[in-house]
Amino acid sequence: MGRWEGARELLASTGTDWDRRIFRLQVLARVGMQLTFADTWAQAEPRSPHALALLAHVLALRSMANGRGQGRNEAMEQAWAVCADAAEAMPSDPSPHIVMLALMRFHSPHRDREWRATVRHVWGQVMQRDPWNREAHHELLTYMFPSWHGVGGEMFHWAQERCAHAPRGLPLHTLPLVALAESHRLRMEQEGHRYGLTVHPWTDNPSTRQAWENWWAYRAPGRPHAAFHEDANYLAHALCFANQHREAAEVFDAIGPYATDVPWSYCGDAQTLFTRHCTWAVKASAP
Repeated sequence: MGRWEGARELLASTGTDWDRRIFRLQVLARVGMQLTFADTWAQAEPRSPHALALLAHVLALRSMANGRGQGRNEAMEQAWAVCADAAEAMPSDPSPHIVMLALMRFHSPHRDREWRATVRHVWGQVMQRDPWNREAHHELLTYMFPSWHGVGGEMFHWAQERCAHAPRGLPLHTLPLVALAESHRLRMEQEGHRYGLTVHPWTDNPSTRQAWENWWAYRAPGRPHAAFHEDANYLAHALCFANQHREAAEVFDAIGPYATDVPWSYCGDAQTLFTRHCTWAVKASAP
């Protein structure tokens, strides 16, 4: 309806909880790319860091609707400029730089060296502001997917390296599980039924146990991070496909009804698999 006051109040009340701020910006932007409230708000309050941050997210999504890998274009340049304005309006906020990472991933030509240098620079800006930012890590990991701009085991090496330095209790310890699921998805896409007959890559993979021990066992259950259910679904999925349903029961209990399509859909029908493995986990954990 063009009303932006509620979005302003929400983002202002979020404060410096960057994880929750970025999550809320993303949710608002997915709606705002089809509407005009973000544009109207930025016109009404052109110096508001909240309005500029939201508009940066919206313009980035709109630029991505025009096709990937085409290099710089007018839509990307407009989104990039608003990101720069948002960063200037609130220098401590990492979200404009995370949007820049997304723009670089989506628009850069395949494995272009010059663009990768810019990615490293923007990544450095994020690390100065929030060195363990979950969304930034997932964005850069996605950049390293072979289906985007990565090569070989680059994404696995980087994910494991970040986990080696991350403090316990942070959801970054699920990064190797994200890389593992993407590798499985890509092999299924390329090799189809032949690959599907082989052993699942989660069997005896140490990343599952490491995620359990370094994130799940040390997390703060009282106030889960904004994207908790996405990370918890990755862990539950990995535990189930590693045939560790007893441990998975605790994760399913925390997930509740909030299943995510990914990564379950990489192995079949998401709803069927989630329900089936949840049932098995409950049985496995019963006295």
